[in-house]
Amino acid sequence: MKLRPGFLAVVFVIHAGATPAAVHFADAENPALVAKGRGIYMAACSSCHGRRLQGQALWQVMDRFAGRRAPPQDATGHTWQHSDEDLCCKTKTGLFPSAPPRAVSWMPAFSGHLTDKDILAVLAFIKSTWPVGMRASQAMLNPGWHGMPKNLGTTSWTLPPNCTGSSFLQWSASGGK
Repeated sequence: MKLRPGFLAVVFVIHAGATPAAVHFADAENPALVAKGRGIYMAACSSCHGRRLQGQALWQVMDRFAGRRAPPQDATGHTWQHSDEDLCCKTKTGLFPSAPPRAVSWMPAFSGHLTDKDILAVLAFIKSTWPVGMRASQAMLNPGWHGMPKNLGTTSWTLPPNCTGSSFLQWSASGGK
């Protein structure tokens, strides 16, 4: 197949003008964002996930109601095992981006009710309640490890019990960069 120079120029211009997908980041160290997120969480999320982020009872039970009970968003849940981008998508659409095409979720989609900024504020509030080790583990899932707690080197902490720590070893070997 022979390509003409004009065609290549058009392809280059289109590609050069393409913008990468937005990366969502919830800054748990921004007090104003955390405060805003707390208010939105109480209004939009607490009826299912609990006023203390405790989730619904028996959320892990694999029975006919599996997946219908809201998991906790506090340190006892699994939210920290997902990147900010994935959590934003789950909140907007009700599904993680990796969900199969015909997946069913009991999580309502909030895209018609909350803006991306609102969702990120809620996520910042949730993350601000986690222990520093859990926040560090979750930050390792974000591009560039955004959200690594600033006080990581000055406070004592441990990784969550079900975290292997392999990403942390990479992070610490790189000097925390």
